[in-house]
Amino acid sequence: MGADYFTDPLGGLTDAEWDGMADGRFYSSAFWLRLVALEAGAVSGGLHVDLPGGGRAAVPVAATEPDGMSNPHLRWHDVLTERGLPSPPAGGVLVAQRRGYLAHLLATPGVDSVDAAGALLEAVRSLPDPVGPSGSTAGPARVAMYLTTADVLALRAAGVRSMPVALTADAWLGIPPGGWEEWLETMGSSHRRRRVRSEVRKFEQAGYRVEHRVLRDAYTHVGRLAARTEQRYGIEGSADAYIEAFRKHAELAGDRAEVLLCSVGDEPPVGCCLYVRDGDTVYLRAVGFDYERLRGAAEYFNLAYYIPARMPGVRWLHAGIATPGGKALRGAELRPLWLLDLTPGSPLEGRENDVRAHNAAFLDRLTAESPAVTKALLADEWKSFC
Repeated sequence: MGADYFTDPLGGLTDAEWDGMADGRFYSSAFWLRLVALEAGAVSGGLHVDLPGGGRAAVPVAATEPDGMSNPHLRWHDVLTERGLPSPPAGGVLVAQRRGYLAHLLATPGVDSVDAAGALLEAVRSLPDPVGPSGSTAGPARVAMYLTTADVLALRAAGVRSMPVALTADAWLGIPPGGWEEWLETMGSSHRRRRVRSEVRKFEQAGYRVEHRVLRDAYTHVGRLAARTEQRYGIEGSADAYIEAFRKHAELAGDRAEVLLCSVGDEPPVGCCLYVRDGDTVYLRAVGFDYERLRGAAEYFNLAYYIPARMPGVRWLHAGIATPGGKALRGAELRPLWLLDLTPGSPLEGRENDVRAHNAAFLDRLTAESPAVTKALLADEWKSFC
């Protein structure tokens, strides 16, 4: 049974069967899961179960060996130990997709969420240890990461005894039907509106040329600039490796992966923003900048937020994790994402007070950043576990 789920990123289901359950959740879509399966460091799969009352439930999974996960944000052992919390072994099954940092439990529309969570929990825990990328057994841990509050509550109702650990705040910017001007009004503070207008004006006066491309025509620029940004924040990687990764990305994505390139005259681009538009939502995927050549004109916020926000028909920008303060100042709402250990006999069981203390301290650090962050937090989604 278990090995079959790792035959491909959808566990043997067709794209249509999988997307019927994903139901608009882009980072759990067949397209996205096939894309991230190209990355090294784990073996991607799709766990799915038929439900007794009819319908099906599913969740993306990945088999990883100890110290094998290349993405530091997915190394649950490091994440938990850095927070002073006990952790299951480093190797095992990640219950999530491997890029995007937003995971969902999936089910046929109309299926009860707790029933679906219970069936998936049983399947995850009974899954034989799969084979990792080097051919060795992945390990015994079963850890879900970047889950929404709704899915954590469903899994807890289905029998999970460990307390979820707050990982990060996920930023969403809602664009009202009135578009750009109405969006500015939702920011409330006249100071914040002036800030945004000033940043747009500076960018427009800086002499930049902005081009819209598809990734297959721009992956060399995206790879070079993304590598510069990653290196700036301490993540090592050669430009050649990034360029090759984005070439593969472009090969599978076709016209769906789009890029904004920012240049001065005929010089090579100084900045880029890679995004995917799915329905009325723009998912911001990567930015990159040649920092020494920037002109101090709020290049990041213009490329990543202000230009996409003015695209016709856009109602949401998914800005993802990191820098919640800057995103809150520009109107984002901040939703929690959680780690939930599903390993039988989890070392987090019985440590509810310690985990709650961590979660509360995490929330306190967020609210201490600014009144804008405090306002941006969706309190009902945080309070159950803080």
